[in-house]
Amino acid sequence: MNVEFTSIQLPGIDHTDYLAMHREAKSVAFFMTPSLRQGLAQRRTVLHSLDYTGIARHLLDVAPFDCAIGQFTPPDTQGWCSPGLSSDFTPLVWTRALRRVGHLNPELPRIDSSFKVHISEFDAVVEAPGPPLALAESTPNKLTEQIGQQAARLIRDGDTLQFGIGSVLPAIARALVSHRRLRIHSGMVSPLLYTLWESGALDRDADIVTGVVFGDLSFYDYVGRLGRVFLDDVRKTHAADVLATIPRFIAINSALEVDLFGQVNSERSDGIIQAGAGGLPAFAQGAQVAPDGRLLICLSSTARQGQVSRIVPALNSKGLCTVPRYLADAVVTEHGIAELRGLSLFERAEAMIAIAHPDHRGRLAAAWIEMAKHL
Repeated sequence: MNVEFTSIQLPGIDHTDYLAMHREAKSVAFFMTPSLRQGLAQRRTVLHSLDYTGIARHLLDVAPFDCAIGQFTPPDTQGWCSPGLSSDFTPLVWTRALRRVGHLNPELPRIDSSFKVHISEFDAVVEAPGPPLALAESTPNKLTEQIGQQAARLIRDGDTLQFGIGSVLPAIARALVSHRRLRIHSGMVSPLLYTLWESGALDRDADIVTGVVFGDLSFYDYVGRLGRVFLDDVRKTHAADVLATIPRFIAINSALEVDLFGQVNSERSDGIIQAGAGGLPAFAQGAQVAPDGRLLICLSSTARQGQVSRIVPALNSKGLCTVPRYLADAVVTEHGIAELRGLSLFERAEAMIAIAHPDHRGRLAAAWIEMAKHL
């Protein structure tokens, strides 16, 4: 066989195992998934260390793919097929591919998009219904609600929001239901969109710009009927020059841990890669250059029933730095907000210790005293 598959698979969402299709199959990936671990050990998988803008450049730089396979809606009355739920990366490879195959799925919603394919442009089509990939929304709890309430204090009426993935993000949306004229420019939208739209928090006259829609089947139907979501590719959703033109752009993301310098690790836990950098670096940079922009990193202060602090002295050899300290802005836990932008090294450490769990503050303070001796 000797076929190599290149795909963008998000952990916990896309469980397709391309390596299982044939013993000689290979894969190129950008996020760690369980099916890839064995492939890495067998040298059948290449895992790139790239964020979304890096992935985009990689896909544009490599040789054209022999075949691009995309999932689309059946054609409309004019013969145009929409990309359904995702328009982030497919447009980058589609026109350059030597062959283009469409899976026409009538279960996909038809969402307005900058990328459409006419039925005449396919080299082959497969018409088959099938449920789209689904993402279950996390169940709220007291902890996430506390973090959501803290984060909502930093968001003003009229802000433009970007949401990442994580159990805390839906809680932030629930804390924003009394806000007004909010807008969304994001790499993805999830059922938190329903919360914000139905509460009246979102600007009714603004498009909801995103690259991907994730949720369950009822949410996909809702988005299709809403008629306000616009799909675009990563050259628009994540581009620094685009984000720089969005006043009060607020990037809201989660993390595995943050250290006393403000460095953020959202990829690796206890030495095991859990995900990839994704869109976080691009949105962190965008929040830096956008007029009055902000970066909010939201996480619980502990893990493992309080045994492990997620505020750490410094990222170590078991972690990865997804966002460097010079992009640090606001870090939010259930214990408060550390606004790091403009603070000195010592002031940053004090602010981070103050939002750590009380059980871990003493150890963090002692660690900082030792670290400060060797700055």
